Amino acid sequence: METLRIPLISVVLILCFPMISSYDGSLILVYYKELCPLVEELVKRNVEIAVLRDPRMAASLLRLHFHDCFVMGCDGSVLLDSFGVMVSEKEAVPNFNSLRGFELIDQIKFDLEEACPRTVSCADILAIVARDAVALRGGPRWKVWLGRRDSLNSSFDGANQFLPAPNSSLEMLIANFKRQGLDIDDLVALSGSHTMGKARCLSFKQRIHDDSIEESIESLKRDKIFEKILRSICPESGHDDALAPLDYMTSARFDNYYYQNILQGKGLLQTDNVLITQDLDGEIRRKAWSYASDQQLFFSSFVKSMVKMGSINVLTGNQGEIRRHCRFVNSNFDGF
Repeated sequence: METLRIPLISVVLILCFPMISSYDGSLILVYYKELCPLVEELVKRNVEIAVLRDPRMAASLLRLHFHDCFVMGCDGSVLLDSFGVMVSEKEAVPNFNSLRGFELIDQIKFDLEEACPRTVSCADILAIVARDAVALRGGPRWKVWLGRRDSLNSSFDGANQFLPAPNSSLEMLIANFKRQGLDIDDLVALSGSHTMGKARCLSFKQRIHDDSIEESIESLKRDKIFEKILRSICPESGHDDALAPLDYMTSARFDNYYYQNILQGKGLLQTDNVLITQDLDGEIRRKAWSYASDQQLFFSSFVKSMVKMGSINVLTGNQGEIRRHCRFVNSNFDGF
């Protein structure tokens, strides 16, 4: 089957990792080399088609991986539908009517089950999809560590508790990332994923209409024209599902404009702006300046943090299972 080729320029960044296992010994680069050699080709083909039809889908797929890893680990739990007494993470406040891309994951899983039955985990699909989504929008491409297995349950409470809220303070963000084994460098690098995609009015309405929640210095810096545009998109009442670009310069491309935006006080979400306004010792500001002036440095740091995030609490060996359908654990799916 010939891979669909789309004329998008992507920056290829291959990091020189050891070829045997990840730093914690749980994942390997060549996991499917013999088990399912076409896995990355099949995934990429589906992602290419989806992103060509809807460029915003790239950001949505990257977000799926993030929201999966930050709850119970990178285990595909975010993909499970509610069943019996188990409430899906999709129903949690940060995800409800917000996460996208589930149908694409279903299609990829169907294709992989046809090619390599009960072999490729949904958790690994999310990791590969996130990489391909970034690369297809002009960002770096990296080798994905593989061998994750799928969880047998989801955590509705965990999704409400551990996913950062869009109005979080910098202190809350640092604590949230630390809980996942990620540091400030990871926070700054991974925040750069907001260089593409859009956010719902509900997630930034409070910030643009309530000056009391902003730092006083930030209120002086904010671009009034930029604020007026946001308020026209998102009035004080209603329009909760209206969309605004996370990066107002190049929302359909993965680049370093995000950092230029936040340094000018033009981040969309409060979590974007507090990286600068609440950075009392200037550590994050210096890092943001570095990324704003050197895109390749940002790409390199982003890849390093993505690989690190992708290893959070992974299930391997005999843990969990390889789901036949990403929305259901096998014991439930087999009953249909």
